[in-house]
Amino acid sequence: MESIKKSVIRDHSTCPLCKKNNSTLFCKEQHRSYFQCPCCSLLYVPSCHHLSPVEEKKRYDTHTNHPDDPEYRDFLNRLVSPLLPYLPTGGKGIDYGSGPGPTLSLMFSEFGFHMKDYDPFYANYNKVLEEEYDFLTCSETMEHFSNPKEEWELFLKLVKRGGWIGIMTQLYEREIDFSQWYYKNDPTHVSFYSKETFKWLAEEYNLRLLFGEQSVVFFQRI
Repeated sequence: MESIKKSVIRDHSTCPLCKKNNSTLFCKEQHRSYFQCPCCSLLYVPSCHHLSPVEEKKRYDTHTNHPDDPEYRDFLNRLVSPLLPYLPTGGKGIDYGSGPGPTLSLMFSEFGFHMKDYDPFYANYNKVLEEEYDFLTCSETMEHFSNPKEEWELFLKLVKRGGWIGIMTQLYEREIDFSQWYYKNDPTHVSFYSKETFKWLAEEYNLRLLFGEQSVVFFQRI
């Protein structure tokens, strides 16, 4: 019994991004807890509180985002417009976490880019993960990562040197009252990032980092 307790504590305190094991309890609620890593500043939900894949997909199936929705396109354009000037004409890209209604790849295709989609639930084509790309986009997806270290290192394998990674996810800031923060209430959201977390990633993996507007972040492999 004692060994089981130690295992549970280790699961809670081991950061899923940097793998250091000295995270501390940040916030405890009725149905789940949140821990924070002092090394990379990641806020995360321990795996014991994650939904099963079946429950997770049920949640995603309720999403109503559609590529013909102008408001959804405006939302995604926060990532598209600032990334365009850095991309090679006719370059090759992948949208990682494309969801049930792929839209980012369509928007980039309209600018002449050659796009692929990947999503573990809706476009689980492992062949596209064996290729190399000029850029990768990941919108409102990183917060769902149970194993952000593995996902991030996959991103770096997918993107050529000199290529770009465009991220959109709501950033946690110290000024936010976490107990009232809407973004943590989605049960599929299990990893929460801040500017400090992204600065850690840039330093750890030797990347160029640019902060865009409204929770948009860009990395370049150098």
